[in-house]
Amino acid sequence: MPDVEPPDAQGPADALASVAALRRLADQVEDAAVEQAMREGWSWPQVAEALGVTRQAVHKKHAKRLIAAGVELRRRDA
Repeated sequence: MPDVEPPDAQGPADALASVAALRRLADQVEDAAVEQAMREGWSWPQVAEALGVTRQAVHKKHAKRLIAAGVELRRRDA
């Protein structure tokens, strides 16, 4: 395992809190990027490929939120 220590870390609790904060930030960035892509007409397979996940996974994670935000989603046959 590489010798990596977060800045100002006082121990495992601080390091783990940093990991949790980074995960929340990554989720927020992903949400915004997926919403932008879908608003620009990307398909679920295009978004999934860009994220390195399946179409089903990206749809399950983001569809309800996007619909609630008023994003017009492409149909599979579109």
